[in-house]
Amino acid sequence: MGSISGFNFTLLMPLVIGCLMAASASNFYQDFDITWGDARGKIVNNGEVLTLSLDKASGSGFQSKNEYLFGQIDMQLKLVSGNSAGTVTAYYLSSKGSTWDEIDFEFLGNLSGDPYILHTNVFGQGKGNREQQFYLWFDPTADFHTYSILWNPQRIIFSVDGTPIREFKNMESIGVPFPKNQPMRIYSSLWNADDWATRGGLVKTDWTQAPFTASYRNFNANACVWSNGASSCKSNSPTSASTNSAWFSEELDSTSQQRLQWVQKNYMIYNYCTDAKRFPQGLPPECNMS
Repeated sequence: MGSISGFNFTLLMPLVIGCLMAASASNFYQDFDITWGDARGKIVNNGEVLTLSLDKASGSGFQSKNEYLFGQIDMQLKLVSGNSAGTVTAYYLSSKGSTWDEIDFEFLGNLSGDPYILHTNVFGQGKGNREQQFYLWFDPTADFHTYSILWNPQRIIFSVDGTPIREFKNMESIGVPFPKNQPMRIYSSLWNADDWATRGGLVKTDWTQAPFTASYRNFNANACVWSNGASSCKSNSPTSASTNSAWFSEELDSTSQQRLQWVQKNYMIYNYCTDAKRFPQGLPPECNMS
């Protein structure tokens, strides 16, 4: 397991030893641009909070100023409350182009009192279809909760309030594309998807409840920033290397593995790897690797 196909850890490790921590102080003016929505996206509280809103005319969205190639990305979200049926709050990393990479959190709204669905997906070189969906063990509209993506050359780990809910390992050795060469920005949007989001499109958005609002705070990226074709993770800055770059080789310890299994046993509601009807030619190859 010393190397993964096409990736030389020996060459890369010195670059990471001095990884510079990016965007550690959360300020939305500094870290993000609101990109669409005609003022439905707002940065408030001196840059500490960002809100997105949706009404019948439009949703809204933002993206990070920086691009990243590997990192630990944390954001606190408070989702649309009440009757959120038909709405989707998306929070994800993505590159550009026809063979893009992407790491997705999507929150599918529901009728008042019914649980949100947390939808996750991983795209490698333009290919997705790797959905896992979960209920949450709390009300994500009542308060802020932390949603995290750990992305290093060996694995992607999705976590909620520090509890891992999904791990997607690098399995390039069996021909599964893995995001590792394309820098990605952070994106988020709040939009109307009532043609599919809630009960397969049966429940439509109730516009009398608009505007719908989602809130964001405490963004943190302990990550390699990509700029002008180069990474901020350099060997000539070794200070605090042991803590700043721990994420680069992080894996789930036994306690985290147990928590992951707890979530998947009790809260997972869809797993593409068990959907044999969807893949009549056989499940994707990573599904056969335990």
